[in-house]
Parts: sequence; C-alpha cells; structure tokens
Amino acid sequence: MNRLNILGIDIDILDMKSTIKKVENFLNDKNNKYLVFTANPHTLVMAQKDIIFKKALDYADLVIPDGILLVLASKIFYPRQCFIERVTGPDLFIETCKIANNRGYKYFFLGSTEEVLKRIEERITREHPNIRVVGFYSPPFRELTEEENDKIINIINETNPDALWVGMTAPKQEKWIFKNKDKLDVKFIGAIGAAFDFYAGAKKRSSKWFREHGLEWLPRLLQEPKRLWRRTFISAPLFLFLVLKEKLERT
Repeated sequence: MNRLNILGIDIDILDMKSTIKKVENFLNDKNNKYLVFTANPHTLVMAQKDIIFKKALDYADLVIPDGILLVLASKIFYPRQCFIERVTGPDLFIETCKIANNRGYKYFFLGSTEEVLKRIEERITREHPNIRVVGFYSPPFRELTEEENDKIINIINETNPDALWVGMTAPKQEKWIFKNKDKLDVKFIGAIGAAFDFYAGAKKRSSKWFREHGLEWLPRLLQEPKRLWRRTFISAPLFLFLVLKEKLERT
C-alpha cells in the first residue's frame, strides 16, 4: 500500500527519506511532468466542497501529509496497517535543495511578496550556490486576469527552470497549477505555501520540540491568530468529525 485514502483524497505514506528519493527521481526524469502538493486537515476539508481543488489533489503525483491530524486519521482508518509519517512542505523544500544543488538545477519561484522572494534568492545563493534562481514573480493577491496569467506563464517558460516552486496558499496554488500545467514547460512543480515565508525568515517557524510533538500549529496560531484561527478552531474539529463519520460508515 503506497497511499492511504482520507476523506476521498489519496495521501502518500512515504517517510521523509523515501519522499526525497521520489522527488529526486522526479527531478531527474526529463520526459514526464510531476506535480507535488501538500495536504493538511484544512485543505482536505476545503476539498470536500471545492471540486476543482479535489481534482487537483487527485491529479498530483505526490501528496505529502503536512499535518499531525492526518497521522491520527490514518491510525483511525487503518489501525492494523502502516500509517502516515508527517512530512512538511518546508522540510521537503530544504531537503530538495540539497539534491538540486548537487545537480546545478534551475529554480523559479512564484508567489508571496517581492521582499520575500528576494530573501529566498539571497539564502539560496548563500547556502546552495550551484542552484540557479532563474526568476521569481510576485502575483497580485486578487484573481488574475487572462492577460496576467498568460504573462506569468510566458515569463516562467522563457527561463526554462528545472523546478517551479509555487507559494500562493491553498487552494489557490494547487488550482492554479492544475489549470495551467499543460501550458507550463516545467517538468517539476511543487506547491509549498508557507514554506516561502519560513525559508525567507519572514515568519518564524515553530521550534523543533513543537514540531516533533505534533504541536507546530500552536506557536503559529499565537503569532497569526487572525489568519489561522479558522483552520484551528473550525477546520481541524470538522476534519476529525468527518473522519469519525466516515469510519463509522465504513464499518
């Protein structure tokens, strides 16, 4: 069993080492296109009502479990089988950079602000000098016009990156990738959301202790209560309710 189905979405059950190996294979394969997304309770709850978002998640080649409640859900659904190990977007990006640096790959970043993108470029250049940041673009936070969307795609394609990293928050980033995947001349596309801000140092990530004990969400909630209260106090309980409801329906 390579994937577990949670609320209608297939989630990969690879550990970090196996996940990175799979990403490395994706990057080295120039004949196919690969989409890598992250999933957490908030995104799975949104996917229950957003058909396009669900289609995007279903289409992805790798969906990593970025949420401790997904680990709990896997134990509820599959108590006698292997369960998910949490793999976060920020950790995935950091580990992938080591591979990209060894290969001298080209990166393009789409999302966030100009300041954050410049900080990312500076850190990449400092820590991974063999990675070439061939471009970055900060799109408007509103809905894109067709002309703006075409402009972004042309800019990305002209730089010919080996990997496109998108950080526009879910579900916007996944839906944008899904909509434009056939127009993009990039073989690897990863949606990693908040990893942009963490890597740039624009936001402080929870300490290792909180991450290892499944409490990474708590310091983040205290830092950004207005942005994160909904996913913490509405999406998370709703996710658990839906998981328990589906578990009862399966039995």
